[in-house]
Amino acid sequence: MTEWTIRLPWPAPPITANQRNHWRKQAELVKAVRTSIHTHVSLGQFTGVPWPVMADHVHVYLDYWPRDRRRRDSDNLVPTLKSACDGLVDAGVVRDDTPDLMSKHMPTIHEPDGDPRVVLTVRLGEK
Repeated sequence: MTEWTIRLPWPAPPITANQRNHWRKQAELVKAVRTSIHTHVSLGQFTGVPWPVMADHVHVYLDYWPRDRRRRDSDNLVPTLKSACDGLVDAGVVRDDTPDLMSKHMPTIHEPDGDPRVVLTVRLGEK
């Protein structure tokens, strides 16, 4: 299975389910994530990716390494995953983010390792 990863430009997920942002602020955050993904794909910054690819089906994973060991819910990262998936569609990686074309996997929170980061992984493959 072909897999590509990209380190997103934030040390923590920029959008979480716990945020209570004004709709305009929320829209700005969503746009920032979508634009970032689109830009990374357009510039070929996914590791080893011969873009553009219009895939038949992709699996998308969001991994987060926090800065500390506080307890966190992986459910809270789903809004960032959703916006990133929309960015993949915007960039032409896949036609749509519907279940028949894209499998969105629950975000994973890893143990801190001194390098806080958010990583998006895209795998081409079967449904």
